Amino acid sequence: MARILVIGGGTGGTATALALHKAGFDVEVHEAHPDSAEDLGAFLTLAGNGMRALAQIDATDAVTAIGFPLRSMRLLDATGAEVAKGPLGEADDPLLRFRCLRRGDLNSALQKEASRRGVHVRHGARLASVEEGPDGVTARFTDGSSATGDLLIGADGLNSTVRKATAPDARPVYAAQRVFYGYTRDARPPGEGEQFTMVRCSEAAFGYTVSPGGETYWFARVTDDPLTAEELTRGGWRDPLLSLLRQDTGPAADIVAATTGDVLVTNATEIPPGTPWRSARTLLVGDAAHAASPATGQGASMALEDAVVLAKSLRDTPDTDTGLALYEALRRPRVEHNTVVSGSLSRGGRGSTVPRPREEDLPRLLDWDTAVSV
Repeated sequence: MARILVIGGGTGGTATALALHKAGFDVEVHEAHPDSAEDLGAFLTLAGNGMRALAQIDATDAVTAIGFPLRSMRLLDATGAEVAKGPLGEADDPLLRFRCLRRGDLNSALQKEASRRGVHVRHGARLASVEEGPDGVTARFTDGSSATGDLLIGADGLNSTVRKATAPDARPVYAAQRVFYGYTRDARPPGEGEQFTMVRCSEAAFGYTVSPGGETYWFARVTDDPLTAEELTRGGWRDPLLSLLRQDTGPAADIVAATTGDVLVTNATEIPPGTPWRSARTLLVGDAAHAASPATGQGASMALEDAVVLAKSLRDTPDTDTGLALYEALRRPRVEHNTVVSGSLSRGGRGSTVPRPREEDLPRLLDWDTAVSV
């Protein structure tokens, strides 16, 4: 039984630990944040493919106990007129139904499930360096402690310390948009329950949904120069965003105006395709390997797919190097297609001319009882 260290206890890291544990590996998670993972204020949507991956690691119940389902999506123009509407994915299948939830709640739920199964999740363990040798890999932490294993998985996000150690020339790049998001209980936007609404505003792409408890979750993507670190933390972004949204008569401006709490902002960022993922005893997964702009809404779902395919690749091959090579061959075309498509949408394009990997192959690839192969 190989001992595997997972650096990062967010969605991708903890799901990877759950999958590896199910495959029979000895795995432990080291998370830098003292509680659950960082980015506690953001929300996300798990698509049908992400929910399918969760089912393969027996984590559906842990996740459907939080958040709320989404069955349909509609598109409004800048005036608020509906121009399109349809079901979201396989909305009639409870197992695959899209789900909206706060990122911090998802991380906490997965970490609790990992602990329940006997996977050790260590908090407050901030990685300082990685040392590879012929017999193992050692993670050294800023508190002076260390851990050694046969394989180290870097699931430590966009600004991955593992990536800096193993691929120091690889850096995230700005994907042309600022992303704002927030919550309000004081808005009463139009729409049905379990529905996500997108609005084509003149100066932004805007989306919102309303929880069963009446809380509106919203985001706005605005094309502009990247914000500095100081600007990202200073606050006061509600009024500048409102000035853009007030140009239109749709519901976006009223939702933001009704937001009395913090309006949060981040830069849309991506990892360029072709970035190295692995060395002899390390592998990057999730955003650490293939972060994409949020335009396709697939970041968390792609990380969940990573978890299942990695565990199966290591389970079904005779040695670690063969398993990592198989994993990369299976994952790189799909996740990099998503990065290119999402980045194109953020930059004002309509997607990608790169052929999309066959979607019909995904259920077989994720199915836990089916062996993986190229």
